[in-house]
Amino acid sequence: MPSLQSHLFRFVLRHSHLLRFQLKKKDVWDFNTSIPHFRRECEKGAGRFGKMPAGIEVSPVTIAGLPAEWILPSQGTKDKVLLYTIGGGYVSGSCNDHRSIVARIVKGSGVGMLLSEHRLAPEHPYPAALDDSVAAYRWLLDQGISPSNTMIVGESAGGGLCLATLLALRDQGIPLPAAAVAISPWTDLKLTGESHRTKAKVCLSPEGMSTVCSKYYVGDKDPCLPWISPLYGDLHGLPPILIYVGEYETLLDDSTRFAAKAKAAGVDVTLKVGEGMVHCFPLLPPFIPEARQAMDQICAFIKTNIGK
Repeated sequence: MPSLQSHLFRFVLRHSHLLRFQLKKKDVWDFNTSIPHFRRECEKGAGRFGKMPAGIEVSPVTIAGLPAEWILPSQGTKDKVLLYTIGGGYVSGSCNDHRSIVARIVKGSGVGMLLSEHRLAPEHPYPAALDDSVAAYRWLLDQGISPSNTMIVGESAGGGLCLATLLALRDQGIPLPAAAVAISPWTDLKLTGESHRTKAKVCLSPEGMSTVCSKYYVGDKDPCLPWISPLYGDLHGLPPILIYVGEYETLLDDSTRFAAKAKAAGVDVTLKVGEGMVHCFPLLPPFIPEARQAMDQICAFIKTNIGK
C-alpha cells in the first residue's frame, strides 16, 4: 500500500492549480505549446527537489561542443563512472535542472557521474540526442575508462535514450557498459501501449505531451526504428538492466513490455513497478519512503555492477 507521504505528495502535484488560484486542473499540450516556456519552467522547478547533497563536487566539461558536468563524491576518482542521459521529452533537459536530483545517485552509490546534455528537439530531431549520447560514452572510453567500469542511467525520455544507446553501441561494435538503469523509460514513441489510455487520468504528465514530443523528436522518421523506440529492437546481448516505473503513469507499458521482451531475449532484466507511484518516482524527495527505498535499491545495483 502506498505511504501517506506519497499520497500527500501526489495530491499536491495533482492539485497545484488550486495553489495558483486556477480552476483548470491539468495542462494540455498541443503543437501551439511553447517549448521555450516549458524549458524555462523546468529550470525554475529544479530547486523544488532539494539542494545538492553534502560532500559532492561538480566540475564542468564540454563534450562535442555540448555542456556536461562531472558530479563526484569528494575526493572521488573517475575510474568508475555513471553516464547519465537526461530526460525531458527530448525537448527539454539540462545539467541545471538535473544536477541536484541525480547527485543523490552519486551520494548513495559512491560512484562518480558524467551528466551530459544532448541537443533538443524540435530544433534538433532524431538522431541528434542519440548521436550525442553515443559521443559522450565514446568520450569516456577515450579518457581510458574501461567499459566494464561504466554504466548508463537515465529517466523518462532519457531512460529511453539510455536503452537506445545500448542498442546503438552494440550495433556499432562499441564495447557495452557493465549495466544500465532506466527510470520510467520512454521505449515506444509510436505510443501504442494501453497505459497511454488507461492511466491518462491518474498520470501527472500533461495531456498530449507525449504526442507532441514524439512528433518533434521523430520528425519525418519512422517512430518504430529501434534507435528511436527501443521496444521494437532486437534486444539480444544487452547488459543487465534495472527498470523502475510507477503504476500511475502513461509510460507503464513502455517499461513492462520492454522488460518482457528483453527477458525473452535472454537479458538479465529486473523490473520494479511502484504501487500507486508516479512518473520517475525514485527521483522524488527522500521524505517519500518509496522513493528512498527505490533510490537505495538503484544504488545497490550500481555497487553490485561497478562499485566493488
